[in-house]
Amino acid sequence: MKLKFLKTKACLLATIILFTSCASSTMITTVPGDAKIYVNGEYVGQTPYKHKDSKIVGSSNTIRIEKEGYETYNDTFSKDEKVAVGPLIGGIFLLVPFLWIMKYEKGRIYDLRPVEEN
Repeated sequence: MKLKFLKTKACLLATIILFTSCASSTMITTVPGDAKIYVNGEYVGQTPYKHKDSKIVGSSNTIRIEKEGYETYNDTFSKDEKVAVGPLIGGIFLLVPFLWIMKYEKGRIYDLRPVEEN
């Protein structure tokens, strides 16, 4: 009876870890601040901006940063930068969470360059 209770508790814990760990976020900051930011071609706001999603390992995002008087900045970041412990533990029990085993870095800072006048 105790063994069954422990197995149930372990599965419940793994499920909770799984569902709380699938999402990953990264803070996008620019110097100077208040730049317009587009993620995957869609305007999402101004910097600083917290990007959060629950995409699987290896998924990429393209960003475009625009600010008047500064060069447009284009970059890509992928969900393969750091190991996420929650999905790793959940994956041991359920296998599927291995799709979310990686996450984004906590933050990224972009230095914008002023447009050169001729």
